[in-house]
Amino acid sequence: MHATERDLVILGLLDEHGFVSLRDLSQRISASATTLRRDLERLQAGGKLTRVRGGVQSTGGVERISGQRLQGVPFHENIHLNRAAKEAIGRAAADLCRPGDAVIIDGGSTTLQMCPHLAPLRLQVLTNSLHIVGALLPQQNTSVSIPGGVVFREQNIVLHPFDEPATHRFHASLMFVGAAAVTRHGLMQNDIILVQAERKLLSFADKLIALVDSTKFSASAAHSLCELTSVHTLITDRGLDEPSAKMLKRNNINVITVDAWPSETPNAQRSKSA
Repeated sequence: MHATERDLVILGLLDEHGFVSLRDLSQRISASATTLRRDLERLQAGGKLTRVRGGVQSTGGVERISGQRLQGVPFHENIHLNRAAKEAIGRAAADLCRPGDAVIIDGGSTTLQMCPHLAPLRLQVLTNSLHIVGALLPQQNTSVSIPGGVVFREQNIVLHPFDEPATHRFHASLMFVGAAAVTRHGLMQNDIILVQAERKLLSFADKLIALVDSTKFSASAAHSLCELTSVHTLITDRGLDEPSAKMLKRNNINVITVDAWPSETPNAQRSKSA
């Protein structure tokens, strides 16, 4: 791939997303790390982009991405999909929290279903979701923190894919996260900006808990948040198919399956994959 072709790829990705991680650039461009670094230095010198920790951003910075919409289903539509399974998964996820825990709850229609069950636990919660903030505010004994960043209105989520020093002081025992899809490549999301912001949060937690209904195992998405080996526990419903169950077992993931009946207490069955 010639320099002009590489420039077109890099600038095209920035025009679409506003930010691209170095990892994604190396996967998309056939060039050595040294060549790619020189390309980025040349483009930055020409005012075409700005290099930041972990990647590059368009010269508009945060203002550039603030006018964008995230890829994927808008929150107001997604919250009604597979609602029974999501409610049961959320209840089972809340059961993993211990009184006084510091936890991270990533924005999503499934993680939101944890909130009604957290009030007695006196948790310290860091979340990027304004929906989750709204659900937790009436709980007087639940401490709520949010990272700095840009509000994406359709998902009602706050994201900042670059450095946000204040967040670095938060340490959580558990991080709860959803996914657009679960494949052999890991937990997948539709938007690179979302992935970059979530990867930052992952580094602040001891264990990653994935909350995904069984339909996510037949879905597809473009960007990998993390490999399956990074997931400690995955909570899903009994629609999980056998090949997917075997895939999780091969990756030593603790699997919790729930009955998707929101009016009843989920009968959570835990199986340790070893």
